[in-house]
Parts: sequence; C-alpha cells; structure tokens
Amino acid sequence: MQWSQLLSAQRLGHRSAEPVTAARNPFQKDWDRVVFCSAFRRLQDKTQVHSLPESDYVRNRLTHSLEVSSVGRSLGAQVGQVIVERHGADLAGLSAAEFGHIVAAACIGHDIGNPPFGHFGEATIQHWFRSGPGSSLLEPLSEQQRRDFLHFEGNAQGFRVMTRLQNWRDAGGLRLTCATLATFMKYPFGSLAADPAKGKFGHFAAETALFEEMVETVGLVRLGQDRYARHPLTYLVEAADDICYSVVDIEDGYKLGRLRFEEAEERLLALLRRQPPRYKEISDEPWKIAYLRAKAIGDLIDFAVEVFLAQESLIMAGKMPGDLMAQTPVASQLDEIAAFTRKRIFETRERFQTEVMGGEILTSLLEAFCSAHLDFERSGGRLEALAPRQKALLRLMPQPPKATASRYEWLLSVTDFISGMTDSYALKQFQRLRGLQ
Repeated sequence: MQWSQLLSAQRLGHRSAEPVTAARNPFQKDWDRVVFCSAFRRLQDKTQVHSLPESDYVRNRLTHSLEVSSVGRSLGAQVGQVIVERHGADLAGLSAAEFGHIVAAACIGHDIGNPPFGHFGEATIQHWFRSGPGSSLLEPLSEQQRRDFLHFEGNAQGFRVMTRLQNWRDAGGLRLTCATLATFMKYPFGSLAADPAKGKFGHFAAETALFEEMVETVGLVRLGQDRYARHPLTYLVEAADDICYSVVDIEDGYKLGRLRFEEAEERLLALLRRQPPRYKEISDEPWKIAYLRAKAIGDLIDFAVEVFLAQESLIMAGKMPGDLMAQTPVASQLDEIAAFTRKRIFETRERFQTEVMGGEILTSLLEAFCSAHLDFERSGGRLEALAPRQKALLRLMPQPPKATASRYEWLLSVTDFISGMTDSYALKQFQRLRGLQ
C-alpha cells in the first residue's frame, strides 16, 4: 500500500479528489459532516456500557465517540509527523495534521451504526434471525444476504449509515472521503468472508459496490477472495477506542460507586510509565482519578504510536499481527483491567435487568414491523388490503413501503429503522405497541 493513495481526498461517488487546503481540508469536512448528521446526535441516548443510567455523569455513545475522536486525532498527528519525515516526497504536500483529521473523522463515526442497548442489541437482532420468528423470513435470500442478518453487525450498519442512509437517500450518504471511510472500516470484507467464530464484517451485500469503489480508490491490499487488509490508520482508530474504554471504564466505575478509590487508583497507576510528580499535590479523590485518567491516556497514546511506527512495514504490507495495544508494554495490565471491569462493573444485576428489558423491546419491534412488511409483500403491495394495525405500523416507518421492494430490501429497511433508534425511543415504541402509553 502507498501512503499517497491511502490518504485519497476523493469522495465516494466522485470522480476526482477534493483539493487539500491548510485552512479547512476535506478530512475536517468529513468530521463536520458526521457531527452534524442525525445518526450521530442519536448516540447521546444509546448505551455505551450502562443502559439508561441513573447518573448523567457516565459516558454514553456520543461522549465516548467524542473522546475516541480526540485521542484518535493525537494518535494520527503523532504518527503522521514521523510518516511525513520518512515518506514526505511521496505525500504531495500532505502534513501530519491530515493524518490526525482522517483518524479523528473515522473515530467520530466508529459507533454510529450501533443499535439500541449496545452489543446486547446486536446479539438480540442476530438471535431473532437465527432462532426466532425471523429465521423463516430469510429463506428466499441469497447466502450472503442471509448472513447479513444472521451476523447483524454495527460496523457494517455504520458503513451503510454513512454511505447510504444519511443526507440524500440512496445517493451516497454523507459523501465522505475514501480515506476516512477506509480508515473507519475495521473489517474490510463482507459477511461471506467473515470469521465464522466472530461473525464480524464491514459491509452488507447492499453496499458491495460502494465498498469496492472505496477499496480501489485507496488501494487496499487484497488478502484473499473478498478480503482486504485494513487501511493502516484503522489500527489507530482501534487503539483510540481501546484506550478510551479501558481507562474511562475505571473512572466511570469509580463515579458509580462500584469501585473503591484504591482499586481505581491502583489500576490507573499501573498504566503509567511513572507516577506524575504533581499527583501528590491533589487531595480530592475524584480529582485524583480524573488526573490519573488523563495521564494514563497520554502514556497509552505514546505506547500505541511507538508500536505503529515500529511495525509500519508489516502494516503497509497487510501483515500486521493483532492490534497495537496488545504489543505495548502495558498489554497485560490492560487485559487485567478488562477482566476486572467485566466482573465488577459490567456483570451486575442492574445490567442484566436492563438487558432483559432490551431483549423484550427489540424482539417485539422486530416482530411487529417485519410482520407488517410481510403482510404488505403478500398483498402484492396493496396497503388497503392490510389490517388497520399493519397499516399504522408501516406508516411509522421513515419511508413509505415500496411495492417493488425485495424481501432483502424491506428487511434492511426494518433493521435500519430499529438499529437507528435510541434506547429511550425504542422503549417508547415498545410501550405504544403494548398500549401502555
């Protein structure tokens, strides 16, 4: 892969690259376009870790995305500074700032496709199509189309949101640069090429042509049939996400009263190269944790940059083993934090109760809206032939149903609608379905 091509400012659906200017480059515009879109705003009411939390202090998907983007900008700029020194003659006047803007833009949208109730929501949608009433709906579909639902993915939904569902419908979405979109895509392949054990993939069958256009524009390395190497800067997006949730989970756990001060302090100090000299000047415990959180993020950024630059040749060849944070000097400490927070913060009675509620909400919504669409399909697209309730359900959809829509297309429209809901909106829709509001 070549940096000059990887940093392409060509927008998806356009035939030429947009000029890169110092005042406001195309990648900054990408960041702006994501921030101002409705799908991003809805992240303020989507589960990060704690569904519908009583405390308004803890992070939600929106605040998490902003923090990841901030860390990503630092990672990109620091890596970019060295890459420019190494390959400046091939970068056509691009500076370290452009690296930072690309990573920041990819980071700001990295969770934009997540459904209500976080990863539990993903798992619920998958299960409904695998073992629930949705399984029979997939019979007429191709194998790839079936796998899109059997392994429903927030990452693939995010690519769909940004390339198709936002702005002009079905006409290119936000029209982001190919560099930003490729950096956003953590899994550069479709559902057929996904690892059966993990089920992760980066785009649905419906977006295959858009994916291929992006891949060709930035020049990703082909690793096999329908599989490509990651864009190198994707490793920085992943690292920014890992850094943020590892560190802030400790801070949120402390703020929620699930961790004692000593427990939080010990684990944050373990991530630092050295204890900051000014730490002793702070007497207030919450401020101590906030200070350590900031210092830990700074050190983790430096560690990630060092690994990336040391592994640049492998990354550019598409042969990078694993992720950046797993190769840092604090990899074992990060693993310990993940295990500790899973037990002490995530696996709580309150969370399980919320998941039971979330599962009931999502399965009810899927059953109701898919049933209405199926009746519409069976009626030959005659809305007047449907029961009053089914008509009302179809009229709640963002777009009126099309008589010509295939089974795959209307199933996507239902998952688009439901996965785009906030936690609170999904709850309200469920209550109205049950006649409770």
